[in-house]
Amino acid sequence: MSNISKPARIGALLVPIVLLVSACGDTWGQRAVTGGAIGAGTGAVVGAATGGLSVLGGALIGGAIGAGVGAATTPGTRY
Repeated sequence: MSNISKPARIGALLVPIVLLVSACGDTWGQRAVTGGAIGAGTGAVVGAATGGLSVLGGALIGGAIGAGVGAATTPGTRY
């Protein structure tokens, strides 16, 4: 049996998926929604893995930060 906890293993599997979808959205609203969703998922995993926050608390904090960052960014220039 591995010494790595189940939430940490799940988090390690989710990181590549999160990175693949992190640049989704062409409009301000799309980036806010996808950023919030990615942040909520990541926050829930971190909250579960660390035990410092509850899963719901981590999801709420991560979702708020992700939505803010997504809304504040602009899409890259396409050539």
